[in-house]
Amino acid sequence: MSELALVIANKNYSSWSMRAWVLLREARIPFREIQLKFDAAAGIPGVERYSPSGQVPVLLVDGEPVWDSIAICEAVAELYPQRRIWPLEAAARRRARSICAEMHSGFRALRSAMPMNIRSSHPGKGMNDAVRADIARIVSAWQDCRTRYGAGGEMLFGAFGAADAMFAPVVMRFATYAVELPAQAQAYADSVRRLESVREWAQGARAETEFVRADEPYAQAPS
Repeated sequence: MSELALVIANKNYSSWSMRAWVLLREARIPFREIQLKFDAAAGIPGVERYSPSGQVPVLLVDGEPVWDSIAICEAVAELYPQRRIWPLEAAARRRARSICAEMHSGFRALRSAMPMNIRSSHPGKGMNDAVRADIARIVSAWQDCRTRYGAGGEMLFGAFGAADAMFAPVVMRFATYAVELPAQAQAYADSVRRLESVREWAQGARAETEFVRADEPYAQAPS
C-alpha cells in the first residue's frame, strides 16, 4: 500500500487543508501530517518543497505530489476504493461530484466575508446580500442531497464521503458567524460537527495561537 503524507497549513484558518485532512481521517486512511504555517509576508514558507502550485493541501503518495482538493479526493478514491469516497449509486455519485465541484469553484462571497476561523465567534459579521445568496444555495444543495440520497445515514449521501469533507469548513463558518439555518440543514451541520475527524481538527485549531490579519477581519490583533 502507498505511503501517504498530507501537507496542510493552520488548522484554524485553512479550509482547503481541512477538507483533505477530514476526508482521510474520517475514512480511516493512515497518513503522516506535515503542517506549515501562514506568514503574512511570505505566504506559506516551505510549501515550494512539496507543492508545484505553491498552495495547500498537497497529498504526497510515495513522495509524489497530488495537489488541489478535488484531485486529492479522486486520488484517495482510486487508492482506497473500499472506503467508498464517492457514493456507489451512479446518479448519487454524479450529484456528489457536482456539488463538490460547485463548492470548489463557487461561494466566493461567503468565503471572502466569512473566512474560516474556528477558534473565534463573530455572530452576524460578514452578512450581506451576496453571502445570503450563497447560503441559500448551500442550504438548497444540502436539503436536496439529504432528501434524495441521505436515507442511509446522517451525511449528505447517507454515509460519510467526499462531499461531507468538502462542506465541513462551511459548517464551521456557519458556527463561527452564527448563521441561522432551516431545521434539516442545521441537523446536517450538527452531524458534521459531531464527526470524530471534525472534532479532532477543531481541537487542533483552537490550540493554535498564530494571528493572521487577512483571516481575522473582525478581530483586533493581539498586543
